[in-house]
Amino acid sequence: MSVNLPPVTPDLPPNLPDVVTWAIPAFVVLILIELVGIRMGWLRGHYERRDMAASLFMGLGNVVSGIIFGFVGLAALYLAYEHRIFEPGREWWVWVLCFLGEDLAYYWGHRLGHERRWFWASHVVHHSSQHYNLSTALRQTWTGTFSLGFIFVMPLAFLGLHPVMIVFFSGLSLVYQFWIHTESIRRLGPLEWVLNTPSHHRVHHAVNPHYLDANYAGVLIIWDRLFGTFVREAEDNPPVYGIIANLGAFNPLRIAFHEWAGILRDWRSARNLREVLLYAFGPPGWSPDGTRLTTCAIKEAARKEPALADSPKAMPAE
Repeated sequence: MSVNLPPVTPDLPPNLPDVVTWAIPAFVVLILIELVGIRMGWLRGHYERRDMAASLFMGLGNVVSGIIFGFVGLAALYLAYEHRIFEPGREWWVWVLCFLGEDLAYYWGHRLGHERRWFWASHVVHHSSQHYNLSTALRQTWTGTFSLGFIFVMPLAFLGLHPVMIVFFSGLSLVYQFWIHTESIRRLGPLEWVLNTPSHHRVHHAVNPHYLDANYAGVLIIWDRLFGTFVREAEDNPPVYGIIANLGAFNPLRIAFHEWAGILRDWRSARNLREVLLYAFGPPGWSPDGTRLTTCAIKEAARKEPALADSPKAMPAE
């Protein structure tokens, strides 16, 4: 499968591969290798049959939703590109710039996917597994278009980077991030300073108070180091995976829509427009009386009571 370019851009290659589609067979093979390796005791990690099945089903649903609704995000990119303010051309440095720009856009989109509930309602799907293995990488949202996640890369098109280039590097980023969803690879020496690695991403998936809302990187961990969201994995604080209030269910429909349903429930109880807006665009866990747990509240409680810092199960759930 390839992304065909319009005839008005003859200076681009006639097509760029859909790297995610091409990588799917490799994903399946690597999951099977890791699964067998863990069962045989050769690799670290854990698989649970129902959890893996749910992750694979969510991945399939993500592909289907992309086929049905993906044109919306692509159309938005072309709309921005039609109003571009620069013509950077197609020199080699423009491709490098596009890679860096997409990776930076991913960082901020990912970060806001944790800090604002509207985007979290879509992204929470990826964090809903209490296991961390290669199948978890395929546990993806069905509502990315509805949550308007594509808006974070639109500025790149507005600056003159072609939409197909942007989509290509977005796909490369997703393929790269597949292999970092494993407990079998510990640390990678000097690469830890520059790249997003399994160690860094384990921190990102953890609910330990010390690890919450950290390491948002796609490919390059430099953005977290630059913007103050980097946290190093500690040997004496092993990650505990999942979300603060775990679902305890494997129903794909519940996994896909439970946070959207939560927003609707909260809207019904909202007393004014301010509460409506904050229930949707405040931090996850926001409530008018402050009785629910936000990340800031959890971290503050851990600071006041250090014994809680490494024990997320000791924290009250929402």
